[in-house]
Amino acid sequence: MTPPADERNWPLWEVFTQGKDGEPHQHAGSVHATDAEHALQNARDIYARRNEAVNLWVVPSAAITASTPEDMGPFFDPANDKAYRHPQFYKVPKGVKVF
Repeated sequence: MTPPADERNWPLWEVFTQGKDGEPHQHAGSVHATDAEHALQNARDIYARRNEAVNLWVVPSAAITASTPEDMGPFFDPANDKAYRHPQFYKVPKGVKVF
């Protein structure tokens, strides 16, 4: 299937913003742009115009591989056969406060 003409000329980019230094980037939305620099400018104008972000990432939507609703089930089941992944097997040292 061929994408619509506007998506071929102005592909979709996903925008991730970082609110403060040290915080993780979070998905903020999407923009259409001709290239990465144009996508950053559009993202800045839309998602950071009121100082909501200190850093922006833009990623071509076509480069993202995502799971589908059909992947529910075994794909997301926890690895119960890997006991070392369960923290209850570790003892908390004295003096460490457990939340």
